[in-house]
Amino acid sequence: MQPTFVLVHGAFANSFSFAPLQAELGLLGHRSVAVDLPGHGFAATYPAAYQSPQDPEGLAAAPGAIGGVTLADNVAHLIGVLERAKRNGPVILLAHSRGGITVTAAANARPDLIDRLVYVSAWCPVELSVGDYQAEPETAEVDSSGLMLALAADPAQLGLLRVNFRTADPAALAAFRAAFFADGSDEEFLTFLNTFQPDENLDVGGPGDRADAATWGRIPRTYVRLADDASLPPALQDRFVREADALTPENPFEVRTLAGSHLKWLVDVGPSARLLGELAAEAR
Repeated sequence: MQPTFVLVHGAFANSFSFAPLQAELGLLGHRSVAVDLPGHGFAATYPAAYQSPQDPEGLAAAPGAIGGVTLADNVAHLIGVLERAKRNGPVILLAHSRGGITVTAAANARPDLIDRLVYVSAWCPVELSVGDYQAEPETAEVDSSGLMLALAADPAQLGLLRVNFRTADPAALAAFRAAFFADGSDEEFLTFLNTFQPDENLDVGGPGDRADAATWGRIPRTYVRLADDASLPPALQDRFVREADALTPENPFEVRTLAGSHLKWLVDVGPSARLLGELAAEAR
């Protein structure tokens, strides 16, 4: 039976990120659904102050729909999607970037709904919480200066992360490009940047959201390394794999590698769609 790919986006992203990949998957005969987590996609907030000409003071103060959204909200929403998808056959649940936190927690809760997990340069907390991993040597060279330069509000006061991705600050744009899409053209980089939404929630979970050997650990899984990722470095990707394999040595990650940056696989979709097609054939 034909599996359904359920695609979960990363921070500040949404289902729009997957449009080129879904088009290629569809042309190859595969079924997919891209999820918008709560407060994302058409549920996101784009304040009038974010439009041109921008109003920095208004942008810093305008409330956002994603304020107060928790990891538990994300997981509940994703489980609802998985329940519907599972009625139609096998489900391959794919996470990119921060989406891996939600996918891991959902797999902890409902492994019965998932036939294979696929992490594409995605967070997969096993031994530490996300915050603790960010203090580890594998993240030492991650440059978050773009987010700091474009931060539009005090997260503690607004209750969410708000970043001005429509900034014209050359230093911020250069940092974003280096972190996310150094191997894209100018046009590809700016186009993708304009699909990002300004707001993201603050909840990345805690120790209780690490991979659970008894539930998450029994699902077949693939980790797709992005070899040139500066946002989630290969060293950290490899650490997730090592720790997960030590947790459930009888069910290790199948590891694949794609060349390219954090976002290249979502624009140059031929290699990534073919890889996913191979996983779909295995699921059938």
